[in-house]
This record gives sequence, C-alpha cells and structure tokens, in this order.
Amino acid sequence: MQQIILKSPGNFAEQNVEFPSAGAGEALVRMERIGVCGSDFHAFAGKHPAYVYPRVLGHELACIVLSAPPNEFGISQGDRCAIDPYVNCGECRTCRMGRTNCCERLEVLGVHRDGGMQTLMAVPLRLLHPSTSLSLDELALVETLGIGAHAVKRSGMDRGETALVVGAGPIGLGTALFAREAGAEVTVVETNELRRSFAEHLGWNTLSSWDEAADVVFDATGNASVMAESLNHVNAGGKLIFVGLTGDPVSLNDGLFHKKEVTLFSSRNSVNQFPRIIHLLEEGTITVQDWITDRLSLAELPKEFAGLLTRPRLIKAVVEVEREVVRNGEE
Repeated sequence: MQQIILKSPGNFAEQNVEFPSAGAGEALVRMERIGVCGSDFHAFAGKHPAYVYPRVLGHELACIVLSAPPNEFGISQGDRCAIDPYVNCGECRTCRMGRTNCCERLEVLGVHRDGGMQTLMAVPLRLLHPSTSLSLDELALVETLGIGAHAVKRSGMDRGETALVVGAGPIGLGTALFAREAGAEVTVVETNELRRSFAEHLGWNTLSSWDEAADVVFDATGNASVMAESLNHVNAGGKLIFVGLTGDPVSLNDGLFHKKEVTLFSSRNSVNQFPRIIHLLEEGTITVQDWITDRLSLAELPKEFAGLLTRPRLIKAVVEVEREVVRNGEE
C-alpha cells in the first residue's frame, strides 16, 4: 500500500509497504482525509521538539472502517470516524488522575508513532469516534477543534467574561468558537491581513494590533515574543493560556505578572473532547464551514507540501487519500 514518510527534515518520500493487520482491540481503517497542522510544517522544517525521524505524519484524521471485531464501542464496518490520535498508557499517575493528555508515556499518531499519511491503518477501537451525518472533511477537523476546546475548559472561564484570542489560524479559530460557546465576549487579534479578513468573514470581531485587554487571553501563535507580549493584555486577576507551542524560551515580565496576579496555564492536546465536538458539529452549534481552503492528494504531497505555506489564501489544507485495491480486489 501507499505510504508517505518524512525521512528527515525537508525530505518526503513515497514508499510501498505491506498491508497492516489489525490486532486485538483494533479496527482496520481506510484513511480518507488528513488535515495538515502547523506542527507538520514545523516537523518538515526540523523545528519541532517532539518529532523523531523517519516518521509518517498525520494526526488530524478521518477514516472509514473496513473491518472491526465485536466491541463495546459500537464501531462497525462502514462507519465514518474521526480518529483520536492520543495513545495513552492508562496506568501512569497522570492517566489515573484523568489527565491522559499528560500521560508519562503518551504517543501521538503522526508525531511519536506513525500517523495517517498512508492508505490503511490498524487503529485501537477506543480511538475511533463515528458520525452518521458529518462529512469526512468535518471529521478530519475534530482533532484541531479539540485543542481549542481543551484550552477553554482548562481556563475555567465564566460566562460573561471577555476573551482575547491571539492568532486566527485554525487553532485560534477553534479556541474562539469554544470561548464563545462558553459564554465569553470574544475578540480575535491577528496581524496577518488575510487571516484577519477570513476571521471577519466568519463573523468574528477582530483587531489588527494590541489595544485592548481581557479577562482571559488565549495565545494561539506559538511565537515566543508574542506569547510574552500577551501578558500585557490580561486584566488584573485574569488568566493567560498558552495554546500554541514553541521550542524557544518565553520571557515574562515578572513584576507585571505579580502586580496583576495573573494565572498562567499551558494547554496540551485535549482530553475526552471528541464526542462533545462531534455532537456540537452535528447539531450546528459550531461550524467549520469554509475553513478548508486547499486540497492535495496523498500522491502529490511529497512535491507539493513545501509550497503549501506560500499559497496565497491558505487557512487549512487537507490531504485526500486516493482509493486503491487493498485485498482480494476490494476497495
């Protein structure tokens, strides 16, 4: 079967590998959509601290189940599913606390173990989340939305508070959706004219520069200097949540941090957000309509990936996996 592997920074290759076999507690799935994440770009550039090479990328995943054993999760052949890419051990201290996103042995598909940029995968049944009404595109974006959903939950924000979301990429837009769903008055800060215009197209109140403060500030930029600047725009007694990730040191003004008595949170991945997100998408409470601006096939990815960031209107790119004959002439 077809598999795209990032052999080293900047070096994608296509290879043919044997079909996977599903083990105990696993389903065999056909990959259909793979969202391209900012961390994938960082892995390609060799600038993400978590990636090791070679690696099959892809952690924003939608699939169709080809076969599944009898199971307690209700997963069966033909189901369209989002794949939760966070494989936790279930035994360590943080897992026992319910904070599975901080598992001491956490492995993320497409980061620590091979992900979805291939034709077929064997996936633990517990990681599959089906929907009968959502499109494959929507299912591929569930993981992206989970980052913002978890960040908002982590903040513990109250209805009626004001929120600034810094950065109008997909993570920032998702964070804004869940901050609004939690009852906040949300403003999106974005210096990039294209992304700011896109956020306005989606109905968000936007700013192009810092001239407001809020009770809760979510920084979704992953830029160390912007993350440090975010502190200046938190109201006294407020909260600052670092949603984006950087490998660079972030230098905070300690005097200001203490003067305002700001509570600082990091936010990593998500915990048990997939069912809720799928429900909210199905009922129309949140929407990702128009988010996907660019598409490419799995076969095109090695040659086209490097140019994605130069595409003039890029918000979210999705890889579509071509059908191929898998076993006994079946698709």
